[in-house]
Amino acid sequence: MCKPFILAVALCTGLAAGAQAPKTYCNPVNIDYGYTPIPGFAEWGKHRATADPVIVNYKGDYYLFSTNQWGYWWSPDMSTWNFVSRKFLRRWNTGTYDELCAPAVGVKGDTMLVFGSTYTDKFSIWMSTDPKGNVWKPLVDSFEIGGWDPAFFTDDNGRFYMYNGSSNRYPLYGIELDRNTMRPIGTRKEMYFLEEWRYGWQRFGEYLDNTFLDPFMEGAHMTKHNGKYYLQYGAPGTEFSGYADGVVVGDDPLGPFTPQSDPVSWKAGGFARGAGHGATFQDNWKNYWHVSTVTLSVKNNFERRIGIWPAGFDSSGMMYCNTAFGDYPHYLPTGAANHLESRFTGWMLLNYNKPVTVSSTLGGNAANFAVDESIKTYWSAATGNKGEWIQSDLGAPSTVRAVQINYADQDAEFLGKSGGVYHQYKLYHSMDGKKWSVLADKSNNRTDVPHDYIELAQPVTARYIRLENIRMPTGKFAVSGLRVFGKGTGNVPSVPKTFFMLRTEKDKRSGWVRWSPVDGATGYNVYMGTNPNKLYNNVMVLNANEYYYKGMDKLKTYYLQIEAFNENGVSQRSPILKSE
Repeated sequence: MCKPFILAVALCTGLAAGAQAPKTYCNPVNIDYGYTPIPGFAEWGKHRATADPVIVNYKGDYYLFSTNQWGYWWSPDMSTWNFVSRKFLRRWNTGTYDELCAPAVGVKGDTMLVFGSTYTDKFSIWMSTDPKGNVWKPLVDSFEIGGWDPAFFTDDNGRFYMYNGSSNRYPLYGIELDRNTMRPIGTRKEMYFLEEWRYGWQRFGEYLDNTFLDPFMEGAHMTKHNGKYYLQYGAPGTEFSGYADGVVVGDDPLGPFTPQSDPVSWKAGGFARGAGHGATFQDNWKNYWHVSTVTLSVKNNFERRIGIWPAGFDSSGMMYCNTAFGDYPHYLPTGAANHLESRFTGWMLLNYNKPVTVSSTLGGNAANFAVDESIKTYWSAATGNKGEWIQSDLGAPSTVRAVQINYADQDAEFLGKSGGVYHQYKLYHSMDGKKWSVLADKSNNRTDVPHDYIELAQPVTARYIRLENIRMPTGKFAVSGLRVFGKGTGNVPSVPKTFFMLRTEKDKRSGWVRWSPVDGATGYNVYMGTNPNKLYNNVMVLNANEYYYKGMDKLKTYYLQIEAFNENGVSQRSPILKSE
């Protein structure tokens, strides 16, 4: 039996002891991501990585499992995540490094079940009625039918199902299992094939060009709502900004199913991009949320993080996920809520592409990479020593409400999951860049906070923010995003006066969206959908006035709106644009 080490990692941290509990969170989720343990996956540098998350609400707590973390997390509030160390491989699982790769997690009665991807190595199905205490035993020693990217689902009538599939050639499959023996009832049935000829978002590639490789489909997950079955799946590739979760809907857990035209969970722009291969769960007030994979893919194609987004079903039963400003501060659940109304706090990013000064720089990892709103680029100091620092000029005195510190991996020295891994730093604010006051003191921190998020108990007025390193867990002091949130004191931008899309008969999956630039705008959100009252998908576009939207259903009319934003707020939306 593995003995647990339990490590509390705050998704929203930085408050002094006795201060108010955090009310907000900010993606990517701030958990102690392990360093990839798979040989050959760290040739371009050792780095943190996980993906393929699933969260289940079990007895009022939230349990998060993801790929190859040698354990799992639980949280009472979706804010503070506590890591429980455990390896689920058995003594006969020799020569494999896939410790719970893309795990299935389900609840059957009062029991939590966990199973990792396999077809050949006969993994166990584990069960627990005390996962918080790390008490597990095998329900089935060797689950012989297996499945890659599996998902478990218990129907209201107690019948139990598994879905699986991960391929750019084969479909998703579904099968009923005997709930007592876990043996298959019948044979697997085909659930859904990708239809990239029709649905543009399913095409492979960063730009959905589909020129050399067929798209991948994987990451099944089933949700039942109001008598309908919503089978979710990830596509077209985990490396891309357009990585998304689609959904097909049916009246039976094994189909037939009808696709929704657009992906449910899609986030192709901004800092934390990608929202594929995930799972849908409910909080303690029955609000729906969707947890999914955020792509990074710099040091390895499978370098990834996790994001959590508000989700739900509208009055007609259409499933949606609200990712607008999805990597800005959002409110945590505190009661019943309408997720069609954003959980976004309205706190804007104050330092996008603003001046930066640093203590030192390593090679081409320039200072401005810390404020360019790309998780793929980062600034690195020459060392990881105490005293290295980075300073961001907000350009004008602003109201600061929160700061997110996204560390990058430069010259990391170890792999896998370790205890005693933590960051220490001090965060300062100033009006003149000379006289400094402490904003957050983490000099005694003992937790691993790779995407630390500091929600201030009270806002402060500042022009400069300075982050000073005290201790890195490994490698150089490197930051992919020093992101400061609040409100500026200037004007909110106006809505673009001109907004259009060119869409031709040659390929109606694609369109060229353009708009007139707005003075003072940092960026724009373009909303789209097949119903003018259901513009549930959106893309954030920074420092440009065009977007090539290649994600459409070629058989449907599309409707679009646009809004502009900057550090002072968000404009009104434009009139709705119709494109047939």
